[in-house]
Amino acid sequence: MVHILSNFSPVLQAFIACLFTYSVTAIGAALVFLFKKVNKNVLDAMLGFSAGVMIAASFWSLLSPAIEMATNLKMTAWLVSFIGFFGGGVLLYSGDKIFDFFDKKLSKKLKKEKNTESKSFKRCLMLVLSITLHNIPEGLAVGVAFGSVIYGLDGATLGAACLLALGIGIQNFPEGTAVAVPLRREGLSRGKSFFYGQLSGIVEPISGVLGALLVLKIRYLLPFLLSFAAGAMIYVVVQELIPESQTNKKKDLMALFTLIGFSVMMILDVALG
Repeated sequence: MVHILSNFSPVLQAFIACLFTYSVTAIGAALVFLFKKVNKNVLDAMLGFSAGVMIAASFWSLLSPAIEMATNLKMTAWLVSFIGFFGGGVLLYSGDKIFDFFDKKLSKKLKKEKNTESKSFKRCLMLVLSITLHNIPEGLAVGVAFGSVIYGLDGATLGAACLLALGIGIQNFPEGTAVAVPLRREGLSRGKSFFYGQLSGIVEPISGVLGALLVLKIRYLLPFLLSFAAGAMIYVVVQELIPESQTNKKKDLMALFTLIGFSVMMILDVALG
């Protein structure tokens, strides 16, 4: 797969990789056609594993190359990486707060509303928007990772970019399911539940291409963008993936899956990077 991708431009590589992550979201959403209930242990294990992969990728594939490039460009490496990293987390934090504000207003409105169909539509809209919000920086991270390969930085390799896309794709599977299955419980048809579930991932190819283009066109943005993507990913891991996986009764086992995910990414990135 890596050999095939090497024949394409970084922008096309990012687009193909993000099509993969989107496809996994759609496959996760498609479970509504097969099952009424999805095994929670499997979903939580996948979330835990993905959290480990994304933590490792945040350093070796994003932060480390960002610091190296900032140094090469005679920039203040610690300041650049801090601004980018913290900015990525703060942006998602702000997005969550904005979402919570509108969610509270919607909840109050729904209590007064008697139209069941309208209630279901508004709930599904908020659910899709919340997942979509977090998919944008994930697609951006993949695009930035592929775009940065052209500069030949340590850790910024095609293999590392592919592994990052794989990790994000794995965690997109339960995300697609997490949107589609609740919507099915809300009374929506299987077709509509699938449609809204896969819709949450459609932004990833768009943001992936944008990330790759920005990196290629404006070189001085790369350290910021790499750090930004790392901060956004760590925020998602700490705020969503790990807490969700730890709701499992076998939380100690889920923690092991996080360690396994981190170890796999670390070994592949360091040993084969």
